Amino acid sequence: MKLNTHPAVICIYGPTAAGKTALSIALAQQVNGEVVSVDSALIYRGMDIGTAKPSQTERQGVPHHLIDICDPAESYSASEFQRDATALIEDILARGRTPILIGGTMLYFKALLEGMSALPESDEHTRRQLQAELDNEGLAALHQRLAQVDPEAAARIHPNDPQRTLRALEIYHLSGKPMTELVQQRQGALKYPVYQFAVAPEQRAVLHERIAQRYEQMLAAGFQQEVEKLFERSDLHPDLPSIRSVGYRQMWQYLAGELSYDEMKERGIIATRQLAKRQLTWLRGWPGVHWLDTFAHDKLEQVCARLLQPTEKFSIKD
Repeated sequence: MKLNTHPAVICIYGPTAAGKTALSIALAQQVNGEVVSVDSALIYRGMDIGTAKPSQTERQGVPHHLIDICDPAESYSASEFQRDATALIEDILARGRTPILIGGTMLYFKALLEGMSALPESDEHTRRQLQAELDNEGLAALHQRLAQVDPEAAARIHPNDPQRTLRALEIYHLSGKPMTELVQQRQGALKYPVYQFAVAPEQRAVLHERIAQRYEQMLAAGFQQEVEKLFERSDLHPDLPSIRSVGYRQMWQYLAGELSYDEMKERGIIATRQLAKRQLTWLRGWPGVHWLDTFAHDKLEQVCARLLQPTEKFSIKD
């Protein structure tokens, strides 16, 4: 099957446990596609069960990217994802295939589709200088200085918030421009047309039940043993992004003796439901999304029909 607009990118969004994986693999087989994971947990090696990572059997015959690219001790930012995903999209399209981006990390999708704001990276020398001024002059004086160079930022940042005040001043010192101006300038927005789909059950209660069932399945599949291997490593701790992942944090607390088994299970399910709620909140305001019911038998047909229609380049909606 050929898309109406060439070259183009397909995005499949949705909350956790909504059924995105099966749809993406079936679609890839239809459109000569390759799957690019947009999931901040699937990047970690050795974290398979708790992330519901597609199995090797599921991935057979369909190339998957940005899975198992990091050790759990490492971090991976939205800007790194934007860089890697953009390069992959270019490569996939150059080989005459279709990129299918699937996942629920909406911050990653936003970075890819809209680009990243042009803020300078933190500079240790500038930060030390500002910290010394904070110690000597006090926060009120620095916030007043911010109000002079970036009144909009000063109005948004509470006068008792030293971290954000220092960051806004640091940005002005490094760039010579107010943070308010720079955040409106985004770099690296995706240049290709995008077909966008979101998968979710029509009833929130149904999604909650699916989440609970999947959590039980993960436990039966050896989730505890998976986390025990991570827990035994001396270089991993609960402040790392990998261990803060939903489910892993609660199991880590159980292994550390901070929660009972039943508390771990209950809190893990609740945290997953809260994640799904945040994902749906992102999607409700997302432009240009075609919604698909998890239980619709013709999801693939609906997607293919939409792909025969023209689409437009993704644009930021204020």
